[in-house]
Amino acid sequence: MKILVVSDRESSYIWDHFDKKRFEGIDLIISCGDLKAEYLSFLVTMINAPLFYVHGNHDRSYINNPPEGCTCIDDKIVVFNGIRILGIGGSPLYNGKEFQYTEKQMEKRVQRLIPKIWWYGGFDILVTHTPAFGLGDAPDVVHTGFRVFRKLLDKYKPKYFLHGHQHLNYANGTRIINYNETTIINGYRYHIFDY
Repeated sequence: MKILVVSDRESSYIWDHFDKKRFEGIDLIISCGDLKAEYLSFLVTMINAPLFYVHGNHDRSYINNPPEGCTCIDDKIVVFNGIRILGIGGSPLYNGKEFQYTEKQMEKRVQRLIPKIWWYGGFDILVTHTPAFGLGDAPDVVHTGFRVFRKLLDKYKPKYFLHGHQHLNYANGTRIINYNETTIINGYRYHIFDY
């Protein structure tokens, strides 16, 4: 299965110069947050594949105008083509606006998901906005990863962990990290991979 992951910055290569041939065979699109709703609606229409998304810290506009034709998977497990996908959006708390959480608040969100994770027998892909602590994050308050995400990786060992928030042009910006049995992919702008 071919997956397109997008995050944080709209790609002019895709939006302004869309070439359908370059995206043939895409089975699923996953957004890790902080993209315009219109961009996500454009992707789902032009590529003609389902699009799942989580909220980033700059997605307040989604509250009243969510991306059309797309499915929010925040705090849910969805199954697509037999692949279990867990979504947990948001960033560390830094100015008190929507979709920002303290570590304790994020731990509570994860705790509420444990029965669902048990019911599905784990998950294959973890989708978040913020990276896990020490795995592609940065030391500043806004871009520090959540420790609880690392605990999820250690316990459930998903095949993939997709995140955004840490732009590749920032210090420590890395596209792919291998951590134990999990491949971590930073979805900044866009990246295509085969599951």
